[in-house]
Amino acid sequence: MRLRSILDFPLVTADEPVVYVLVKRFDLIVNILRAQILPDRGGELLVDLEGPDSALEEGLAYLRGLGVGISPVSRTVTHDADRCVACGGCVSLCPGKALAMGEPDWLLRFDPDRCVACGLCAKACPTRSFRTLW
Repeated sequence: MRLRSILDFPLVTADEPVVYVLVKRFDLIVNILRAQILPDRGGELLVDLEGPDSALEEGLAYLRGLGVGISPVSRTVTHDADRCVACGGCVSLCPGKALAMGEPDWLLRFDPDRCVACGLCAKACPTRSFRTLW
């Protein structure tokens, strides 16, 4: 099972080796897509957690026990290649590196597996080729 979530860390857990424990104790695959952790404020991680259902549930229970908030990400971004003019305005804004352009054709490539659904591409796109779905 795979779960994309925002983990909200309270101040008291900001310096705990949480990702290490999820990997070692619960045998989960943790892909950190975006992170902002500050020792004096707590923070957030946008992660993909992957593993067997039982291990994932145990790992989530461990996080809840530490006081970590867990918010599943339910929105996705879609790209309509037919509307896209490949201007590249979205590429540098993408924090997940889900957008790329390059040789040989300089067409925009969108990788939905890397998308963190921040919506910056949709705001920047002059042709509205990106849609954010809830």
